[in-house]
Formats: sequence, structure tokens, C-alpha cells
Amino acid sequence: MTIPFEPIFFGHEINIHLILEYLAFFIAFRYYVFLRKSSTDVIPNSNRLSIILGAAIGALIGSRIVAILENPIFTFDISVLITLLNSKTIMGGLFGGLLGVEIAKTIINEKRSSGDLFVFPIIVGIFIGRIGCFLSGTNEFTYGKTTTFFLGMNLGDRLNRHPIALYELVFLLLLFLFLWKLKRRDLKNGLLFQYFMICYFAFRFFIEFLKPNVFFIVGLSSIQILCLICLLYYNKTIINLFKNAR
Repeated sequence: MTIPFEPIFFGHEINIHLILEYLAFFIAFRYYVFLRKSSTDVIPNSNRLSIILGAAIGALIGSRIVAILENPIFTFDISVLITLLNSKTIMGGLFGGLLGVEIAKTIINEKRSSGDLFVFPIIVGIFIGRIGCFLSGTNEFTYGKTTTFFLGMNLGDRLNRHPIALYELVFLLLLFLFLWKLKRRDLKNGLLFQYFMICYFAFRFFIEFLKPNVFFIVGLSSIQILCLICLLYYNKTIINLFKNAR
């Protein structure tokens, strides 16, 4: 199998990344439904639906905005709008979804934490999506810089690059196992989701140094700046983690 992997089915080229992206949404949602049925959800159905709607809208908007900020286009025509609608990134989706949930909870006056049930479905969804990113090679901006490191791979342009999508797959597997083990402890409601966000955004901050980004602010990519904003958002949780470690 060569990368990019572009299978032909009945004479038509299959967009394997798009298929896996849709599959990721479907499986993640079904997993969420399963977890909710098999656990006690303190949030009533009507409020939970509002929270999901807020998350979806926030993720939709955030994923597009952050994606366009990765490589801004300083022209104002219809191509900018098309690029904005077609571009998306999971980082913007996660943080936009977080803000969407907080806004929705403020509107419906829901004070209880709501994120823990989403943690494992999100990880599974990202995992499936990243398989699609890897199979797309250099057709998707999830590849790394050229490297002589032994893990370097030809991702479609005949250059050995860091297979960042594969690195993330390994990280997501370890993160899933770590949080699953942590879940068995008597954690305060909401902490599991916070730990997920802190771990994932910290990982993405450092892995961005291996990507061939072209747009920087104070030496950092827009994704890295978003990571710092997210970590600042959870600063109290991070401080408490260090206090408990001591």
C-alpha cells in the first residue's frame, strides 16, 4: 500500500479520509449514547440536548476559524469563503465546542459539569479520524517536517517526513488507557474532561514543532497559541495537579 492511499472502487477514486471522518462521527456518537445509557447522568435530557447542540455549533465554528488561522489568506474574495468552509481542525473544534457548551449551559442555567461523558467518545473519534489523516499523506496538513529520524516516512512527496498522525495515534491509545484507569478513582465530576483537554492540548503544543508551519506569531503557530489559551483556561486544575503531586 502506498501513501496517499487512494483506492479505486468501480472506476471512482474513494476519499478514504472523508469516509473515516464520517465513520469517526458515527462511532463516537454511538459510543457516547452507549456510555450515557450505562451510567447515571445527573443532567436531564432537555439540558443535555442543549449542551450537545451548543457543542456542535461551537465545534463547527471553531474548527473553521482556527483552520483558516493556521495559514491566513490576506485576500478578500469568494475563494476565502470557500477555503473557510472547507478547512477544519480538531483543535478549533474541541475549543470551540468547549466554549459552545459553556454558553449553552449559561443560557439554560445548568451549573453541573457535563464533559466527562464525552471524553472517551472524543478520543475514539479522533483516533479514527487520524487513521484517515495518515492514509491521506501529504494531501492533508497532518504531516511533519522532513527528517533523517528512523521513523521518517515517505507520505507522498518522496521525502522522509515525521508521520505525525501515527505519533498521535500512539498518544491517543496511551491517553485512553490512562484516563480509563483514572476514571476508576473517585474523581470530582468534570475533572476527567479537564484532564483530557490538558493532556491533549499539551501534546499538540509540542508536536506542532515537528510540523512545517509557515505562519507564526511570536515564534509560535496559531495552533500552539490556541493550546496555550486552553492551558491557561484550565490553569487552576493544572496548579492543583502540581500541588497534589507534591
